[in-house]
Amino acid sequence: MATVARVCEFRPAKRVLKSVLAPVEKRALQWFARHMPTWVNSDHLTLLGLMSMLFAGLAYWASSKNPLALLVVCGCLALNWFGDSLDGTLARFRDQQRPRYGFYVDHVVDALSALFLFGGLGLSGYMHPGIALGLLLAYNLLAMESYLATYTIGEFRLTHFLFGPTELRALLVIGNLYVLFKPMVHIGGHTLRLFDVGGAIGIVGMVFVFALTALRNTVRLYREERLR
Repeated sequence: MATVARVCEFRPAKRVLKSVLAPVEKRALQWFARHMPTWVNSDHLTLLGLMSMLFAGLAYWASSKNPLALLVVCGCLALNWFGDSLDGTLARFRDQQRPRYGFYVDHVVDALSALFLFGGLGLSGYMHPGIALGLLLAYNLLAMESYLATYTIGEFRLTHFLFGPTELRALLVIGNLYVLFKPMVHIGGHTLRLFDVGGAIGIVGMVFVFALTALRNTVRLYREERLR
């Protein structure tokens, strides 16, 4: 019996990238893509992004013994931005796009990167493990909604309310440098860890964005597929 090969159809979703740093970031990434050595490809950059986040998590863990490891985290976050943000830009610049492969691998890497980062924060002593776990769960909730919207609506939203992964990295770098000298804050007569306060705000913010986006997309899909 003859076997008929079936090729999966895949239509790349529209990328929605509107953030505070997006204009500057776009110009920088295009410059890097133009000057990247020919032996470097997108897979190398994706691997760099993953490994740098693994070492960021390990450095956070090490900061429980030596606060100067927070400086290593900052360097790893910069490398993560370089690899994670440039891999797709380089593929598009060289016209070497692999839509299904790139989408799948990028988001598997994103899931692992979040695990490494928030896991390291939970072990750092600068953030309560429960807050770190809450951040991981909230991040994955928001990511899941984004992937579902990509499939059903055809829009891949990388940012929300002018805030995205690049802004998150920048905020973490600033936070690392601050807690290196002043890890505690005083709020309402209570002494709290700065990263606990920031993490709690991050959880609330991501859950709010998830609920708002899920509601908006549900209404949109309901209207587009209204029963007659």
